[in-house]
Amino acid sequence: MPVPPGFAAELFRGRLRTDLLTMPPGDPRRVGAREEQFLARLRSFCENEVDGSLIERDDRIPDHVIQGLKDIGAFCIKIPREYGGLGLSDLCYLRALMVVSTVHSALGELLGAHQAIGLPQPLLLAGTEEQRKEFLPRCVREISAFALTEADIGNDPFRIRTSAVPDRAAGTYTLNGVKLWTTNGVIADLLVVLAVVPAPSDGAGGITAFVVEAGAPGVTVDHRSSFLGLRGLENGVIRLHDVVVPERHRIGHEGRGLEIALAAQDTGRLSLPAVCAAAAKWSLRIARQWAGTRVQWGRPIGEHDAVVGKLALLAATAFALEAIVEVTARQADTRIEAELAKLFASEKAWLLADELLQLRGGRGYETAASAVARGERGVPVEQVLRDLRVGRIFDGSTEVLRVFLARAVIERQREAVSPPPATYRVGSGPLAAHLSFVDASARRLAATIEQAAGLPDATLDDRQRHLGRIVDIGAELYAMSASCAYATALPDLDGTPEELADAFCTQARGRVTDLFHRLSDNTDTADRTVARQVLDGRYRWLEEGVLDPSVEGPWIADPQPGPPTGPNLRRILPTT
Repeated sequence: MPVPPGFAAELFRGRLRTDLLTMPPGDPRRVGAREEQFLARLRSFCENEVDGSLIERDDRIPDHVIQGLKDIGAFCIKIPREYGGLGLSDLCYLRALMVVSTVHSALGELLGAHQAIGLPQPLLLAGTEEQRKEFLPRCVREISAFALTEADIGNDPFRIRTSAVPDRAAGTYTLNGVKLWTTNGVIADLLVVLAVVPAPSDGAGGITAFVVEAGAPGVTVDHRSSFLGLRGLENGVIRLHDVVVPERHRIGHEGRGLEIALAAQDTGRLSLPAVCAAAAKWSLRIARQWAGTRVQWGRPIGEHDAVVGKLALLAATAFALEAIVEVTARQADTRIEAELAKLFASEKAWLLADELLQLRGGRGYETAASAVARGERGVPVEQVLRDLRVGRIFDGSTEVLRVFLARAVIERQREAVSPPPATYRVGSGPLAAHLSFVDASARRLAATIEQAAGLPDATLDDRQRHLGRIVDIGAELYAMSASCAYATALPDLDGTPEELADAFCTQARGRVTDLFHRLSDNTDTADRTVARQVLDGRYRWLEEGVLDPSVEGPWIADPQPGPPTGPNLRRILPTT
């Protein structure tokens, strides 16, 4: 049965398919009774048992918090009931992430790394029934991690050097390598490891996925990493030295590991937009409270025009981010929608947090702990800003996602036959004018993509910012469409949803117009000349007169495979 086209793919081809964003009848915010009960238990646990300031202070999620999350089923929300999980919907999972991440961001990463890219998702997508029966019941209470990144990989997974040498007679593989920045790796019980199988005459070879026991001989945690934000994140360097893995623990065929990993990543990629939407909603709440009570020059600051713009941006964009999560979670799994959602949400949530910090002034820059110590309410604005920053980097950096998405839509354009007439329904409601703008802009964008498709690949490689603007236009149009669909589906609330959708679309139209303008009027050519001079060292004189506080550590930048040289830093959690 053919897969129906995705809304975003159609949008990039100039067709506004509003029929593909149809929301279910009734209030879309409502979920089933079992999901309501679970979310209520989760909220109660987070409100009464979790101290986010303690996590921030100690850089550690307490054992009793992890145990409590296990007890209420937070690690198995999407695992089917036949394997011991809760078997709840993707939407319930995303709303759960919104709850826990507003207590502390590390909790969202803990659950997301396990269920979005950890072992459950690859097994559900590509595992055998025997593997599912063996490992999914364990994933109900045991924690998994995904080990892909290495020191030299960045956004290029084909540079993986971790090896998996097969012993065909014994039916095993021996893994050797060092994995960097493995989220949950410090406390994991199970690992999904991507390694390269040599390409011999008797096997396919290539990048392959394996299930590895974290406590197996030869698996050690060399280092627990620390970052700008996300304190409490159990992220570390995993060393694999002569780790023997049975063939039955290979997920999928040899050489299919990256494909499986990307498929799992696409399915779980809405985790980050959900966290971003939650942060935006919280930012709006704090901004409303502060702007309504903080008085300067005889009136609340929310009445000053400079702050009015910030409040309008916060409210409109928070609505759009929620709409993207709610609408996209109900669509068929398509890579373009998920990547657009991740790209747009991570960029906008960071912007909103920065605006909130500016609005709060010195109280935004001061830590919550410091404010409490001097007798004021501790509002962790600077923490949220730090925590959100990584969203623009991991799970595909903004720059890389723009290029990948542009390449994908250009390839679709090159492969497409003459498109049929556009089919869309703008309607006559209060948001019709915005949908008409989306329709016209999508047609204009499709013409731009068609021009790019006629260029040689080498030329496109040198025009990454041009491609990025194309994708950013598509992301804004997607967000506008999702906002209109969500607003139309919601019941009439205090402050009608159409008002917020109208506000967001009006703001987005200005950004789209500017992006179209910058497709032809920009500084790209001049910038390339300056950048070349920088790399050639011509401006090194400009770097003089300052000191470099960077320090060299005992580690080399690119750790090599081999036996560990220090203790195993793995944190073993209590068992029940």
